[in-house]
Amino acid sequence: MVRKILLTAAYIAASLGANAAMTLQASAQDLSALQVGEMRGLVIHADPVTTSALPYVQADETEGALSDYAGQYVLLNFWATWCAPCREEMPSLQRLQDQMGGDTFQVVTLATGRNPPQAIRRFFEEEGVTSLPQHRDINQQIAREMGIFGLPITLVLDPEGQEIARLRGDAHWDSPEAIAMLQAIMASGS
Repeated sequence: MVRKILLTAAYIAASLGANAAMTLQASAQDLSALQVGEMRGLVIHADPVTTSALPYVQADETEGALSDYAGQYVLLNFWATWCAPCREEMPSLQRLQDQMGGDTFQVVTLATGRNPPQAIRRFFEEEGVTSLPQHRDINQQIAREMGIFGLPITLVLDPEGQEIARLRGDAHWDSPEAIAMLQAIMASGS
């Protein structure tokens, strides 16, 4: 009898896991219709990818972690003050935060490598960025752990803090295509 209960429990667990995997795959297929314009390059993962638990430095010089954003979808942008495409992209990230930021969604910027705080402040002032965080990945530890090669790279994290999508290169994140994609990701629960 105990063996039968255990087998039934194992079957149910396996079924639930298979259903979750099929849901993720179905969501990725549904989202592929929205991969137009600059969003064609967005790679939507079939399975969520674990993100770094390493700390970053916040603007007030205290440590923070990606887990601080648990419970929210996060558009995580890796960038640098010396990166020309980052300069082009950053104002659209600010506009996206202005439009969609709130309890369920945040745009988070993480300057990786040598980016002194005063250079980040000047960069944000020059580009009109007023409400995005000025987090720093000083030794590129987070970037290396998460496979960030080249800048900018933007990740979409689910409320559990796992990476569910990635775009290499810059994009206009406030474009109708990008907003439709992000809203669909959030609605699908991917």
